[in-house]
Amino acid sequence: MVRAGLAAIVGAQPDFEVVGEAADGAAAIALAGETRPDVVLMDVRMPGMDGLTATARLTAGDAAPRVLVLTTFHQDAYVFQALRAGASGFLLKDADAAELVSAIRVIASGEAMLSPAVTRRLIDAFASGNLAAAPEADPRLGALTPREREVLVALARGLSNAEIGAALGIGVGTVKAHVNALLPKLGARDRVQATIVAYDLGLARPR
Repeated sequence: MVRAGLAAIVGAQPDFEVVGEAADGAAAIALAGETRPDVVLMDVRMPGMDGLTATARLTAGDAAPRVLVLTTFHQDAYVFQALRAGASGFLLKDADAAELVSAIRVIASGEAMLSPAVTRRLIDAFASGNLAAAPEADPRLGALTPREREVLVALARGLSNAEIGAALGIGVGTVKAHVNALLPKLGARDRVQATIVAYDLGLARPR
């Protein structure tokens, strides 16, 4: 019933097409291989293979789909693993239809997306010690230039490219270039994963 409701919302958009529905992670991987979707809406808790494992496998290959995780969040202790596994965003299941459609468009455009409530919980989790920050001796840090570090810290604070440029006194185009350069150095595919890495490395901390 939930899948049918989601499919109805997505399928009602003139520029969207629902290419398949799956009952668990294993079925989702198989179906994605056949249909090659641009975006996958993924639940965390499913029978058999869970959404975390499925997300990691879906995003590991070439031409991987973007994964938007739908979750109740406060009940899922491992949602952060999905971000590390390659999910491009999180949306709470109590979001309305307009929020879901908007999130899919953001993900499909290549950007990352976290609902405000998820971002708040992410920061709270670091603040409470539920997610321990790694020491700064991580080799990924050595690959970053000083300016790239500054951009990463600002990015992890949730600043847009324009806001980062204003804060650092550089142009938006330069910010984009730094972001594009630091993502592969961190092994991150988008801004969400870069934010997770920044917290893991101890470069960003809750205020």
